[in-house]
Amino acid sequence: KRLQAMGQPNYRDGFAVRTHEHMLPLPLSWSKPRMVFVNSMGDLFHEEVPVDFIQRVFEIMEATPRHTYQLLTKRADRLAEVTPFLSWPNNVWMGVTVEDNEHLTRVEHLRKVPATVRFLSVEPLLGPLPDLDLLDVDWVIVGGESGPGARPVDPDWVLGIRDRCVELGVPFFFKQWGGVRKKAAGRELESRIWDQMPVLAAGVA
Repeated sequence: KRLQAMGQPNYRDGFAVRTHEHMLPLPLSWSKPRMVFVNSMGDLFHEEVPVDFIQRVFEIMEATPRHTYQLLTKRADRLAEVTPFLSWPNNVWMGVTVEDNEHLTRVEHLRKVPATVRFLSVEPLLGPLPDLDLLDVDWVIVGGESGPGARPVDPDWVLGIRDRCVELGVPFFFKQWGGVRKKAAGRELESRIWDQMPVLAAGVA
């Protein structure tokens, strides 16, 4: 309902899966390089998104090498299924969401993707990740849950991931502590801001 109330025609059906063919050429019109988070309100690898539509998205990304594209999915099994049918240009970063130790199998699927940057979005972090293996992972983003009913994040969970990233030289980005008042909680971790990015991000606005 919130999306529908925003007045954006693309959101008139709420969270129903819809593809918007008319939006695909938009990046072609952007002359300056951009960092683009693809489909921020959905999941390109949802089971109801046709493979040919996903392929067209990748074709646009390949045709605009001046931009850098970040894609994120919870559906790592679908990602693995369609990966062989996609081109993987150097400007595409691929990530999976990992909320807790039970979802680490998504990382195994991510490793098989020939993306220039493979990243983990550990948000919302809902538990410790003692079995996290960062082999072939290029970036880790961590954040607590926010909004009404947000479940608290244990600082030790965050520190455990941060320490592993530091040990292995993997860029670490701490997004937020979260909570009902996420701005008040801030994003400092041990008195500093962690906003590391992959080296390839330099110079991209």
